[in-house]
Amino acid sequence: MGLLFVLTTACSVSGSGTLFDGKDSNKWKMTGDVSVQDDIMTLKGTDALVVLKNGKYKNFDLTLDLRTTPGGKGAVWFHTDPNLKKGYRIAINNDRADKVWWKMTGSLVSVRNLTKSFVKEDQWFKMDIRVAGQEIDVNINGEPVVEYIQPTAPYRTDANTYALLSVGTFGIESDGSGEIQIKNITVNVIDESTIDINAQLAEANDEQNDEIIKLHQSDFPVLDYHVHLKGGLTKEVAAKQSRKTGINYTIAPNCGIGFPITNDQQVMDYLNEMRSQPFILGMQAEGREWITTFSPETLKEFDYVFTDALTFKDNKGRRPRLWIPEETWIENEEQYMDMIVDRICSVLEEPVDIYVNPCFLPSPMDKRFDEFWTEARMKRFVEALAKSGKALEINELYNIPNKAIIMKAKAAGVKFTFGSNNVTPNVSDLSYSIRMMKECGLTAEDMYKPKVKI
Repeated sequence: MGLLFVLTTACSVSGSGTLFDGKDSNKWKMTGDVSVQDDIMTLKGTDALVVLKNGKYKNFDLTLDLRTTPGGKGAVWFHTDPNLKKGYRIAINNDRADKVWWKMTGSLVSVRNLTKSFVKEDQWFKMDIRVAGQEIDVNINGEPVVEYIQPTAPYRTDANTYALLSVGTFGIESDGSGEIQIKNITVNVIDESTIDINAQLAEANDEQNDEIIKLHQSDFPVLDYHVHLKGGLTKEVAAKQSRKTGINYTIAPNCGIGFPITNDQQVMDYLNEMRSQPFILGMQAEGREWITTFSPETLKEFDYVFTDALTFKDNKGRRPRLWIPEETWIENEEQYMDMIVDRICSVLEEPVDIYVNPCFLPSPMDKRFDEFWTEARMKRFVEALAKSGKALEINELYNIPNKAIIMKAKAAGVKFTFGSNNVTPNVSDLSYSIRMMKECGLTAEDMYKPKVKI
């Protein structure tokens, strides 16, 4: 559903200042289980709510300190009304066991949902929400997590019709079983004359033709589970690109003999550098030797581990790399195909979470993918995959597997991931994955949930 929205000018706004420092809770209307003690405002349970009385804010910096106890979650609202019937909300949720794992702390809910939280439960953190013209920025502990520009024609579903910029007050709600604790709420009004809205709109996404905003609006997890820092793509550029497109990234190094990371110490050095970055952290296990190259304890430090079946020993003891035609040595295509299926089923016994680059065929066999992946071969593969408990990647680089395999895997209860497997800085827009999602009827429940750490 498209929605044309024109920002109107407010006749007046409230001023800058402290909104809560422990001594001025009378500025807030409190509903449900809300208490103030030791300069901390605490919202507890599923119906606790505080709304700033007579708040009228348009362009501002809102800063507050927050902490959640186990099970505590909710949202900070802005441009809203006393009943929270309009405006945007920023998620408060540090529960990694939450079934809805794609709306973590800092998410601009249903517009830029985040799959990684920077903080843990029982840990104080600072949230800064900045609204200037058409741009909404969210920082957690000083790190940017959302940079969103609302276009002239934002895409909104019926459920999100009123998630738009306007003028309004602030609200904080609790909708979990635990507590949300708040202190030090301040706001600074931004002078509208300093904002170049035309320049902002020139940078906005065309949401009427953007499949990613449609996934966010439909409450579907938006995560590219397979991104590499390759071809000049740095972690800084990847983070900025992720915020721009609205696609969360998993960054995965290639780990194995002959690859950038070859031992446990290099893994830990890499993870120590990347833990503070806004990415889920995966490991691509390379070759069949990876099992003896890295310790089980080190593997557990990643949010998940994945591998493919593109490297193995063939029936003559050679080590083909299937993406290199000179190393495939195909003498009889049908026999070679049977060997590939054998090797895939063997790889599915390895201790990883996701099978990627799935069902890949070497050139020139790849041009006849559907011919070689017969019903019998698909049945054998899917049975082995389901038995293994591994998730199946829908791969953007090769546009594999095909719809028939995905449908069979879905029927067998297999979980799925979307993966670019980029070899250049140009990370995919997930177009093949989204097409397969639609054609195969995949839902949020069909997607693999990472075991995210900090």
